[in-house]
Amino acid sequence: MATTAGSAPMDACYMLIHPRFDVETPNLQTLRRDLERGTDQIKSEALQQVITGTLQGENYETLLMHIIRFVMPTRNKALKKILLFYWEVCPKYAADGSLKQETILICNALRNDLQHPNEYIRGATLRLLCKLREAEILEPLIGPTRTCLEHRHAYVRKNAVLAVGSIYRHLPQLIPDAPSLIKEFLDAEADMICRRNALDVLSVNAPSVAVQWLKENARLVSSSDALLQLSVIDLIRRTSREFSSEKALFIRCIFELLNAPGSAVNYEAAATLVTLTANPVAVKAAATCYISLASKESDNNIKIIVLERLDQLRARHEGIVDDLVMDLLRVLGTPDLDVRRKALSIVMKLVSRRNIDDVISVLKKELSKTVENSDYDSSSDYRLLLIQTIHSCAGQFPEIAANVVQLFLDSISEFGTSSATDAIVFVREVAENYPDLRKNIIQHLVANFLEFRTGKVLRGALWILGEYVDSADEVRDVWTKLREAIGELPLLAAEQRELEAERDKDGENASDASAVAQPAPSASASRRILADGTYATESSLTAKSAADAQSALKLDSKPPLRAVLLHSDFFTGTVLASTLAKLVLRYAQTRGAGGEEDYESQLNSLRAEAMLIMAGVIRIGQSAFVTTPIDEDSYSRVLACIRALEFMDEDSEVLGDAFIRDTQSAFARLVKGEVKRAKDEEKQSSQDSAVQVDDAISFGLLQSAEKTVSADAEVLERDIEMAMGEAEGQGAVSKLDSVVQLTGFSDAVYAEAYVSVNQYDILLDIMIVNQTNLTLRNLSVEFSTLGDLKLVEKPTTYNVAAYSFSSVKASIKVSSTETGVIFGTIVYDGPGVNDNHCIVLNEIHVDIMEYIRPARCDEVQFHAMWTEFEWENKVNMAPMREASENLDLRAYLQHIMKATNMACLTPDNALAGDCGFLSANLYARSIFGEDALANISIEKQSEDSPITGHI
Repeated sequence: MATTAGSAPMDACYMLIHPRFDVETPNLQTLRRDLERGTDQIKSEALQQVITGTLQGENYETLLMHIIRFVMPTRNKALKKILLFYWEVCPKYAADGSLKQETILICNALRNDLQHPNEYIRGATLRLLCKLREAEILEPLIGPTRTCLEHRHAYVRKNAVLAVGSIYRHLPQLIPDAPSLIKEFLDAEADMICRRNALDVLSVNAPSVAVQWLKENARLVSSSDALLQLSVIDLIRRTSREFSSEKALFIRCIFELLNAPGSAVNYEAAATLVTLTANPVAVKAAATCYISLASKESDNNIKIIVLERLDQLRARHEGIVDDLVMDLLRVLGTPDLDVRRKALSIVMKLVSRRNIDDVISVLKKELSKTVENSDYDSSSDYRLLLIQTIHSCAGQFPEIAANVVQLFLDSISEFGTSSATDAIVFVREVAENYPDLRKNIIQHLVANFLEFRTGKVLRGALWILGEYVDSADEVRDVWTKLREAIGELPLLAAEQRELEAERDKDGENASDASAVAQPAPSASASRRILADGTYATESSLTAKSAADAQSALKLDSKPPLRAVLLHSDFFTGTVLASTLAKLVLRYAQTRGAGGEEDYESQLNSLRAEAMLIMAGVIRIGQSAFVTTPIDEDSYSRVLACIRALEFMDEDSEVLGDAFIRDTQSAFARLVKGEVKRAKDEEKQSSQDSAVQVDDAISFGLLQSAEKTVSADAEVLERDIEMAMGEAEGQGAVSKLDSVVQLTGFSDAVYAEAYVSVNQYDILLDIMIVNQTNLTLRNLSVEFSTLGDLKLVEKPTTYNVAAYSFSSVKASIKVSSTETGVIFGTIVYDGPGVNDNHCIVLNEIHVDIMEYIRPARCDEVQFHAMWTEFEWENKVNMAPMREASENLDLRAYLQHIMKATNMACLTPDNALAGDCGFLSANLYARSIFGEDALANISIEKQSEDSPITGHI
């Protein structure tokens, strides 16, 4: 489209439209014939071809008179619309820079169209005037344009006011009274769209007149249409710095618009209000508006956007919006889980000692709803989210820990597996951090122990009971409850008798029962992952005989510990054995109320009974009553507990340290490490947003207009850099690392590309250098991709002069986290007619590491995802001896984390020490929301040996 700079016309700037190969390119004679003698449809197609060719740089100036003579008089509205497009792009200047004589006819035609009785033709012509920049053409049209402001139809008036504004903005000498004219139009106009357009024109071209109108009509803004209200907000946003003396008026108008019926008006008003002032009253009003929008809007995407804006407002104004936390909790009535998660994350940042009790009360009510109705809005996931939030609140405010523990212990039997696991983990942390609550926790666990049915909850309860029971009476109470949870002893003999009794009732031969009790022969079969993460082999013969045995057993009616053992959960069996050993050792360190003989007999009784239960666990695991036999690790652990009780008289001190003091101190270090890590992350985030003491303080009211404009430009530039993904510390040296050489130095064309990855886009900035003494015509770079990569637009064609260079840009869209490959060729024409050349480019490999970011999750979420994912890839490491001899295990772990962009979830205190073995969990998340989990297990037997292991 032709542009002008001052009074001197410039050459037209053309866009390239890719031609259609299925349509023959018309010549001038064909186009001239179609324009002269064709029907309206033929003339329309011919005129479209002329417009396309003109945009591509073709010379169709000879057709101008034919279009004026044969197309301009038409009455067909569709053809007249296309003709207006042609007036926009056609060359209007002669070679000497003067306006062509034919433009007088064009001007006359536009004048007639501006006076046409049809409102559609008038409106379309007025829209064309918004794009014309030629004063000679526009000057005769000013009168009809002003007349259109008084047309009876609103469609004409709304386009007329836009045309007046465009002419005044680019050629103010043609209509110098435009601001007053538009203001009079705005005062007299009744149509809201026309008023909106008029106010927008005044905001851009005459801000002072727009502000004056706002002062005169401020009381009418609240009762106006939503379109006009949005224009008022835009006016205030544009002029707030220039007209700082009217800030009181602006704030008053914005406060009124916070209560407008339109949601879009409320949102924009709240966003504008916090830019005008940082007064706490205004900030609270904006936050209240955001919360109201998040509560009443039905679109979940809008809710999340509004909550994100509220979170940003909270971060900029710390402590001001804390009092609105109870209002924000009303958003939990939304059934969408993502909205609830976002709302609860903001609640966690707003909670304080003043409102923690009220917040916990609301969260308790929401938790009780999920317990009462299992189908209540995806209750299991929502219940887990509530428990995690309550857990975090109790970690920040210890005074509510007792109240929360009471709630969890009373309801833990009604929770699902994930929710109950998180609840028992919280109870375990409270028992460690608050010794005064241990007795109450143990009493509740003992009272509700028989209601626990899942292995994870039972393991957590057993560990708490084994660690924090410290008196003989408590040991006896816990022991009695564990016996009830285990059932009849010996375990295997009792199961055999029950199975025989069931078969006798069915009339089967009793001799078959002895055969069932024998271990079934094992055949080769697939591996299974046990609850502790180890592998076990499941035999088809064993599974079949176990199924036959379990068909006669009613596991649901059995005691909880007995049921989980028969379900092949031997990890719980090892925790049971460890708990029994701890109880016996603790009882040995206390003295009962009776005499010495009574104490010794009770200790021997507990010791023998514990060893009987442990032996029963092993025998159950080796029998056909379970679908999966006991694994080696569980077998060794239970056997170690049996031997510890066997030699407890000789090694009481060593066993006391190993089973009691060391385990509790290890967990204490784990809890302290998590607290320290959370504090370090909070400290790091506060340091990132901290302001140095010697930083300059900027006062907006004391700045000149020029500095204000430059400051706005700097903010805009920073926003553009953030949108383009340019890091703050990225300099020329770091950019050189992303340069890929595409051709060789001896090729006729040298090419190299700077590869920039920004979220879902890959931007290629290719430098093309012509190393020959000839001009290369029609040079283009063609790309093809492998993987989930898609070329957004094809690079254009260039003519490269001898020994000169050109820059080519290409954009590629990424749709998943996969390694992609970009292929390409450079195609160009030589000086000859059929002299075509092609250069194959080097491949560009897109690494998936560009899309992976370190992330964190808790242990429960990690194990849940590990179990849920259907595949895993085990990589055995075989590093060079020279490289591994200079690294310890911790340094090698840091190297793996840096190479994979993953974060280590294993606490530092668990990685401390030098034992020659290291195991850690790693986690990362891609920009597409995909999770990446890894476990690294490595060992180094000596200082000179290499590091071995697998990931």
